[in-house]
Formats: sequence, structure tokens, C-alpha cells
Amino acid sequence: MSAFLPFAAGEPAGGAALDQVVIATGGAALATGLLLWLILRHRARESSPLGRLAKLSERVSGLPGWAALPSGIAAVSLLTALLGMYWDIALHIDEGRDAGPLANPAHYLILAGLFGVFSAGVLAIALPVRERPGPAAVRLGSYHAPVGGILIASAGAFALTGFPLDDLWHRLFGQDVTLWGPTHLMLIGGAGMTLIGQAVLLAEGMRAKREEAAARPSAPAGPRPLISPQLVTAARRVGLMGGLLIGLSTFQAEFDFGVPQFRLVFGPLLVALAAATALSAARVWIGPGGALGAALFFLAVRGFVGLLVGPVLGQTMPALPLYLGSAVLVEGVALLLAARARPLAFGAAAGLLVGTAGFWTEWAWSHAVMPLPWTADVLPEGLVLSTIAGVAGGVTGALIGSALRGALPRPPAARLAFAASVVAVGACVGYGLATSAPQGVRATVALTETRPAPEREVRAVVRIDPPAAADGAAWVQVTAWQGGGLVVDRLQRTAPGVYRSTEPIPVHGNWKALVRLHDGATLAAVPIFLPRDEAIPAPEVPARARFTRPFAEEVEFLQRERRDDVPGWLFAAASLVVLAIALGFLAALAWGLARVARTGRPPRPPQPDSRTPVGRATPVGA
Repeated sequence: MSAFLPFAAGEPAGGAALDQVVIATGGAALATGLLLWLILRHRARESSPLGRLAKLSERVSGLPGWAALPSGIAAVSLLTALLGMYWDIALHIDEGRDAGPLANPAHYLILAGLFGVFSAGVLAIALPVRERPGPAAVRLGSYHAPVGGILIASAGAFALTGFPLDDLWHRLFGQDVTLWGPTHLMLIGGAGMTLIGQAVLLAEGMRAKREEAAARPSAPAGPRPLISPQLVTAARRVGLMGGLLIGLSTFQAEFDFGVPQFRLVFGPLLVALAAATALSAARVWIGPGGALGAALFFLAVRGFVGLLVGPVLGQTMPALPLYLGSAVLVEGVALLLAARARPLAFGAAAGLLVGTAGFWTEWAWSHAVMPLPWTADVLPEGLVLSTIAGVAGGVTGALIGSALRGALPRPPAARLAFAASVVAVGACVGYGLATSAPQGVRATVALTETRPAPEREVRAVVRIDPPAAADGAAWVQVTAWQGGGLVVDRLQRTAPGVYRSTEPIPVHGNWKALVRLHDGATLAAVPIFLPRDEAIPAPEVPARARFTRPFAEEVEFLQRERRDDVPGWLFAAASLVVLAIALGFLAALAWGLARVARTGRPPRPPQPDSRTPVGRATPVGA
């Protein structure tokens, strides 16, 4: 897998070496063969390792084995992939690009985790041999498979497909060294959306157990579960919704680490979208306290992962959103509106509050912990985008929660609400992606050496001309990275257009250092120091004691590895192919949720015969 963020000099800047491709392909084939062998043995025999593990999982959780065992495997696998992803991002920020996909220890965690998720979905499909796993099950030949298993396997396959496509992408276009590269979004999006498949599988397992108990009320009880099934199910539901919040929050990782390559308006937009979607779904599906439980689960798991990546593994530690303010708002709305009886109204109202009042709670939190806090430059458009994304996310989350309960609104209303939400989010993202190039802005930089070569460090005084170009900017800062750490120095304003650094800036070895200016739709940068990179190739930009350089679009420096000799139509066509795959995947998730919802509705009570007069007694024995 390629790195998510800009790489250092000296390592390959295109696709992986062929020997590593062969090794990775061989390992994947071996793991797939082992999985198929276990499945074939299970389906051919009454007793098999998979069957015994499924029975043990059923005894522990009280859920059917075809739901319990894959759920446990998926949970552990997804946590493994999550740790690997944040470790991988931190490694590439601090150390730069590696010698290949097999030279990075974090890649093994990501690959193992995503393959484990895919395997969990395949096992959920394969474990039911003679039984039908719930009313929503899909017929596959001579047996039935749970919808949740199909969705988990699809999400895992979608994410794993990102690996070979990512290598092909970089061979064509060079390294698009950002978290938001199209194939990178496949990886993190597929992993995050497995939580919906897992929630569907849990809902199917809960429903199957209830129907089994109702069909055989006098049947002798089986082995007593080791843990209360109600407790396991409640914890699992909170964990799944908290996990969904984690998955949706991974798109914010560049802001969490302090190296965003996109406009600051994406910060509030993404936070509101993630919070409204996951917390509304949690409140509708779980009930009172569901939103708070999901937010607390997010803080615990993401905080733990951050501590592992930072103090334990010694890399840059990511910050994280708070979400507690939004959770309280969602719970409050649910007290005023019937969240389950009127899910669309509840979702819209909850999302509206998350996007407005929740915006200000996250604003305050960003100033407490974020490397680049939200500033006045983000107003008013950041608040407007946050509100739109919040409403769209709240409606979508309410639909997800209702589907898991088997109580979706009428199909025309549900389809219209979901389509409108997708269009609204797409419009917000499109607006945020629109940027403008700097016009006639330059910086005069004076460097004062604080540490001599070979590990040279400097302090900088930056004079921006014209001075008004930086007035009210979202940030004027120096970012230095990939030389063995990360420095994000928010420059101190000393006079109109004049700024000075507050900490030493490394300008040696593989370090890269830029003055970055973000004002409105402009994302511009001036290099202080860039190392020579033979793999691109790119010359050194020296850190002279004094220089004047024009501001240019910062993507030129943040993504030096991108090729500029590729036809624009080819890049557009490749992006559309990835988008089509992603839309197909989202359609599959929507289909699965709708199928489970339709089959989960309780049967209507029998209606009285209109021909029988009301109040007339029926003769005994008639």
C-alpha cells in the first residue's frame, strides 16, 4: 500500500517493486486458500473447527453461531486495521516514504485487518449449512446467507481492491500523497462501512433468536450462556455505533494530525456529518443513551489508538474531535421528538442542532487540542456547510437506525430523503474542493540559524507582500515534516503582513519545510527547504539566509511525486471509474439495509371481518 501523505526523498516514488507485488500476491493467495479449506471442511462434515468455534461463540454471546463468530472476528480485525492505518499515516508524516509496501510494519496490520474483515463476511455466508439465517437471508444456490455477511464481505472486498488499484494508480499518475486520493478513500471507506454490515448481521442474529424462542416456547433450554446475552448485545450495539463514528471520522485524519491539504471548511463539515449520522443512528437503534454511549466508545478507542501511535510507538500523536456536545444535543432532541415514531423529523432536527450548536462545541474543542484550530476565516461558510451536512447526516443516520430496527419509513419517503442527503453532501464536498490560485503574492523570508549543520535548524521572519493577503487568514504557519518528526508552527503576527516563527524549524536531511497560507479558497505555500529527490526527480530548494519567493499552489510542494505529464482526460476517467465502484458499493449497503428492514416488520394484527356486525356475539364452537 502506498503512503497516505507526502513521502521523503530517496525511496521509490511510483508503484511497488515487482518482487514485493509477487510476495504480497502469494501471501494473499495462501490466506485465501486456507480460508476456503476451512469452509469446505465445515460444509462437508458435521464437526469441524469452524463449527466448534461457532458453537462456542454462540454459548458466549447467546447469538446464533453464524452471527456470533463472524462478529467477533470482524471486531478484532477492524481494530487491528484501525491501529495500522493511524500508525501508517504517522510513519509517513514523520519518516517519509518507505522502500515498498512490505517495508512498513503498519501495512501488515492494515492488510491482516482488512483480510480478517473480509473473511468474517465470508464465514457468515458459509456457516449456515441447513438452517435459514433469518427471514432476510438471501438464497445462494441450495442454501441461504445472511445479508450482514454479504455486506461485510462486500465492504472487505471493496477495501482490499484498493490495494492493487492503488499501486496501478501510482504507476499511472505518481504518488498522490494525500489521505484523500481516490484509491485511499476506497481503503478507509470500505473499512469504515463494514460497521453497517456488522450491525445488520447483529440485527439478523437478534431477530433469529427471538423467532426461535417464539416458535419453540416450551423447548428445553440449551447450554447456559457464559455471559448475559442481553449484556453482550447491548455492549455490541454501542460498540458498533461507536465504531461507525470512528469509521466516519477517519476521513478527518489530515486535520487530526495537523497536515491538511484541503480547505478548513472541511473540518466542521466532516465533523458534523460523522456526528449526525452515527449518533442519530445510535439513538434510533439503541434507544435512550445510545448516542452518548457511542460518543464515549469513540473517545475511548480513538484515544487508546492515539496513545499507542504516539507515546508507545514514538510517532506523531493524532488529535481527535470531541462529539460529546453533539451526543447531548441528539439525546435532548430525542426527548422532545419521538425518535423511533418519527425518525425523519428526529434526524433532521438532531442534525440541525449538531450542525449549529454542535459546531460551537467543536470550535472550542479545536482551540484546546487541534494543531490547527478553527478560525474566523471559516465563517460563515463553515457554519453553513456544517448545518447542511448535519441535517443530511441526521436523516441518513435515522434511516440506518430505523432499518436496523426493521421499521423504515414508507419506501418513497425513505428513498427521497436518502437521495436528497447524498446530493446535499456531494454539493458541500464539491464546494469545499473548489480552490483558487494565489495571484501576485510573495514572501520575503529571513532565517536565523539556531543550530548549525549538519542538523541545521532556523527561526524565520516572514514578510508577506501585499500584507492584506494574510488578513483574516485561516492559518499562516510553517509545516516541517518527514525528517524524523512533525513541526506545525502557527506563526506569530508582529505587524501587518509580518510573522515570526515560535519554534526551531529543521532544514536538513530529508526534512521538508513550507510557509503555508490559507485564506478563503486559496491554499498557497512558499518552500523554505526541500531536499533533492532523485526518484521524482526534483532538485533541492535550499534554505538561504534571506530569499524572496512567490506563493504557489501548495499541492505543487505537498505532492511533489505527482506526475504532470499525464493527460487530464485519463485522470478524470480513472477517477470516474473509482467513483462508479464506490457508488455501487453504497447502493449495495442501501439494498441490504432496506431488505433487513422489510423483513423485520412485525406482522400486522388480523383485521376484523367487515361483514361481521360489530358487537354481535359469535356462537361458541362456531
